[in-house]
Amino acid sequence: DPQLTKNFHIKEWRCHDGTDVPWSLVENVTKCATNLQALRNALGKPVTIISGFRSGAYNDSIGSKRTSQHIKGFAADIRVAGVSPTEVASLIEGLIKDGDMDQGGVGVYNSFTHYDCRGTKARWKG
Repeated sequence: DPQLTKNFHIKEWRCHDGTDVPWSLVENVTKCATNLQALRNALGKPVTIISGFRSGAYNDSIGSKRTSQHIKGFAADIRVAGVSPTEVASLIEGLIKDGDMDQGGVGVYNSFTHYDCRGTKARWKG
């Protein structure tokens, strides 16, 4: 199980349908992991990936958009124990502003926060 950063391994990005991250997307997943490592460092506590890479078939099966950053390996839906999704998003915003995380998508949901490193700003509530 290759380690991507100090605290993240590639298996954490495996699709829920069992599909491993394709080698062609490992660089993208590593970029996402590097950004989330900055978040983990700032929090001083684990960041749990609840959804990372998604195969096209799995993405379709859950009704997600075909333009999803998850398909490209640039996204992760995350949880941090004891920290609300809104608080996680706020911390990500601060880290982006400070240049410690890349600009991208931040989505706040009831039980998790979405982050992706697409390079352009996108914000939403799910």
